[in-house]
Amino acid sequence: MLAHPWRVLFCGSEDQCASFVAAGALLPFEIATFSENRDPVDRIDAGGTGGPFDVVVAHHTWLAANAPDVVPAILRADKVICLIVEAPRIERLVDSIISDRVMAVPDDHAQALTLAAAMAQKCRVHRLYSEAQASIDATARAAKLVTSEYQRQKRGQEELLNVRNEQFEMAVNNMLHGLCMFDAEQRLVVCNDRYIEMYGLSRETIGPGVSLRGILEHRTKSGSFALDPDKYCEELLATLGRESVSNQLMRTPDGRMISVIHRAMPHGGWVATHEDVTERANVEEQIRHMARHDALTGLSNRTALSDEMEAALTRVHRGAIIAVMCLDLDHFKDVNDTLGHPVGDLLLRAVTERLRAVVRTHDTVARMGGDEFVVLQVSLEGVHDAEALAGRLIASIECPFDLDGHHIVIGASVGVAIAPRDGTTSAELLRNADMALYAAKSDGRGTFRLFEPAMDLKLKAHRQLEADLREALANGEFEIHYQPQVNVATEEIAGCEALLRWNHPTNGLVAPANFIPLAEEIGLIVPIGEWVLREACREATTWPPTFRVAVNLSPAQLKSRNLVQSVLDALHASGLAPGRLELEITETAWLHNDDSTLRTLHELRDLGIKISMDDFGTGYASLSNLHRFPFDKIKIDRSFVENMGQKSDATAIIKAVVWLGKDLGITTVAEGVETSEQLAHVRAFGCTEVQGFLFSPPLPTPALRGFIESHAKSDAA
Repeated sequence: MLAHPWRVLFCGSEDQCASFVAAGALLPFEIATFSENRDPVDRIDAGGTGGPFDVVVAHHTWLAANAPDVVPAILRADKVICLIVEAPRIERLVDSIISDRVMAVPDDHAQALTLAAAMAQKCRVHRLYSEAQASIDATARAAKLVTSEYQRQKRGQEELLNVRNEQFEMAVNNMLHGLCMFDAEQRLVVCNDRYIEMYGLSRETIGPGVSLRGILEHRTKSGSFALDPDKYCEELLATLGRESVSNQLMRTPDGRMISVIHRAMPHGGWVATHEDVTERANVEEQIRHMARHDALTGLSNRTALSDEMEAALTRVHRGAIIAVMCLDLDHFKDVNDTLGHPVGDLLLRAVTERLRAVVRTHDTVARMGGDEFVVLQVSLEGVHDAEALAGRLIASIECPFDLDGHHIVIGASVGVAIAPRDGTTSAELLRNADMALYAAKSDGRGTFRLFEPAMDLKLKAHRQLEADLREALANGEFEIHYQPQVNVATEEIAGCEALLRWNHPTNGLVAPANFIPLAEEIGLIVPIGEWVLREACREATTWPPTFRVAVNLSPAQLKSRNLVQSVLDALHASGLAPGRLELEITETAWLHNDDSTLRTLHELRDLGIKISMDDFGTGYASLSNLHRFPFDKIKIDRSFVENMGQKSDATAIIKAVVWLGKDLGITTVAEGVETSEQLAHVRAFGCTEVQGFLFSPPLPTPALRGFIESHAKSDAA
């Protein structure tokens, strides 16, 4: 028995496979069978139990049952395997014998097995030869590869060294930072192009071997170094002797900021990187400035003021005197409401310049927001210094401003707290200065007040009034009084002006001057104004049909997008004819005559509603503004009527306004007529209507109805 039996794959039907296995059972064969109708390539690839098949035997009927390319497929599966075909007539297999590796035998398993043994031996010899030749070829190739690899590696090392040198040079010269390396003798080993460019140097003069001192001398000539070279070298070496890393921030003569980092090397010398951080430093400085300064005016903000106050208070503890002043602009809100926020911003900048011009360089001016400023005055000799500065601050603001074509007149109120007398902490001083400011405003504005302990009670009362005002509308505490307007020629009632009153549950009637500005300040004026409009229209429907009712509009109402609809709702709910309603706007409110405001006024006038200009002559408008909108009525402010006969300019203004009204076909009303003499004057000037205590003060609704009835009876009589 062979040590390694011949491995045969028989392909045929199941019966043929069984008979073939039986025929070779006693012979030295390892037989595998395949009876599927397809090529046995995968079976050939798998091999027998002891290794690859040596020969394939196929019955001719199995070949006939498969595709024509089954024989080429078997031969391709193994380069040395042979195919033996069993067939009764060999001449029929001519087409299948396509290679010297294909042989035919009669349809006899014994003969097939005999031939298989011979062909298997031939196959194994071919395999051994192929393996030996492959080993020889592999050895030759390996020897050739070793030789070529050695040569390649030698060339590669040289190329790699060149490439790495080029890469190093490229990397160094494309750094954003300047780089230089010095040896233990302070001589340049290498520097990149950025270092040369940063300091205006030249490769012709700066190269390996040049000393640090020599480089600094070249930098001095190029204008990029202004220190003493010897001292700089000495200090740098001393620093690197103590520390492995040295950080420097240097400013060049041309104003650039350079960050220099020196790193000591183990065997002497150092590497330095130079980074131009000018832009970063400028941005950081801008951020630091923004964090401590007001964006609009450039003044100190709350943070900076707090730091300055803390520093000043440390001197107070050593006996110094300081003053904290809270300053508010008077009527600034009117400017914002009438001329718009861009003009308001211009005004704040102009105010800032004036405040800076008044204070000393070591004093601080801060903007707290809106039109609120704080002045910190240090190193006072006494309270009189603070009073003098407060007076100068107010005087500087009272001078008119000419901004963007507008002539603006405002004022300032100042509250002053003195340390240590009025407090020794920032919070105390600011709080007390704010209370003094409130007192200054209450005294009529345009003045200053020093803090007094009693002011705390007034401030609390003010805050209580604000809280009560927020509840007044819901609680039905408002009422309207009406002041008749009388025709000058006939002295008959032409209409009435609706004037708001607040009947406080505990304080009684609160003067309008005490709560109208507060309502505007806290944003309640629009809903209150809408309520007045509805109530006035409703009440006017009870009057004679020739009477008109005049209702004041606040600047906030005039700017509201809902104004026209609010007016229509009031007319619809009351049934009042539009022609009997007059809407009065102040001269300052009219100044904000942008396209939107003009469209609103025209829309109201197109509905038949009359439009009046109230308090004419007290604001910033000029007479030419009357040409921009066809007002139905001009109301001459009471201040001119009061001074009539005493001041010639007041009389001249009244005459001019009346003349202008006649020329433009506008009704003129003189307010504040309280004496027969005043009535005679305005009648002589040609005023159309008058309003004042001479005829009647503002009356609550029941009293007004009685006044109208009595007036009607007297007219009838």
